[in-house]
Amino acid sequence: MNNEASFWIIFNVCILTLLILDLFVFNKGNKVVTTKSALKWSAFWVGLALAFNVFVYFWKGQEAAELFFTGYIIEESLSVDNLFVFMLIFSYFRVPAEYQRKVLFWGIIGALVLRGLFIIVGIELIEHFDWLLYILGVFLIYTGVKMLFSSDDDEIDPENNIILKLTNKLIRVTKNYEGDKFFVRKEGILYATPLFIVVLIVESTDVVFAVDSIPTILGITTDTFIVYTSNVFALLGLRSLYFALSSVIKLFHYINYGLAVILSFVGFKLLIHAWYPIPHKFALSFVVLALGLSILASWLFPKTENEELDF
Repeated sequence: MNNEASFWIIFNVCILTLLILDLFVFNKGNKVVTTKSALKWSAFWVGLALAFNVFVYFWKGQEAAELFFTGYIIEESLSVDNLFVFMLIFSYFRVPAEYQRKVLFWGIIGALVLRGLFIIVGIELIEHFDWLLYILGVFLIYTGVKMLFSSDDDEIDPENNIILKLTNKLIRVTKNYEGDKFFVRKEGILYATPLFIVVLIVESTDVVFAVDSIPTILGITTDTFIVYTSNVFALLGLRSLYFALSSVIKLFHYINYGLAVILSFVGFKLLIHAWYPIPHKFALSFVVLALGLSILASWLFPKTENEELDF
């Protein structure tokens, strides 16, 4: 128990340290993130996740390492949907490019806290009520089918976001950006800035995505260690991934089909787990294959200009 407690403390301290170094040391100041810099940081975060995967292999064994890698691939794949929504939010609020990195930093900090709570509560409920796995299975299949016939820009409407409406009622908001500040005081009155509103909306949309992603990883394993760490590493690289792929992300127009198949597969896996537990290696292979085929299809069958998504 002491070893487990020590690991959680050290792990979270290391993660927070890396994030602080990322924002205040290596990438301090408000500057536009270049694609070259974003690719380097994306490679760093992916490499760090793979290195941790090796650590898991030697510490907890091959099965745990396979589960971590499967969870990481799934969470990283589902995060692509977040990237589309970030583009929509930044475009809607006309967030200057030099401030977007700061918004995503605080958005990821909040996401780590919220997802940690979701994971703890979700695993606790499943351990006491194992029949919830069947409900999660049905939910994931439903979500997968729904994803085939809808897109995130249809579901996320920044103007009607409940967080935006509540904030406007509780605190005054400036009409224009005040540099990279979240709050300013004018004539003794505290105002929130549009940048703060954007952070809150990014946080609220991540809650929506967590409703899909957390049940999906719980469909692979209910090991708190695997679920939490795979989520953390997927979120860590999300900011760099956004800047690395923002110019080409529209090219992955078939990835939603791959994600829909993955969600449905995990849901089916949950529904039959009592009669036939699908091997971890097969699940990992299926996830990688579905994702790879959707990316390959996007490359082989590009959309015409008239078919491109409008952000």
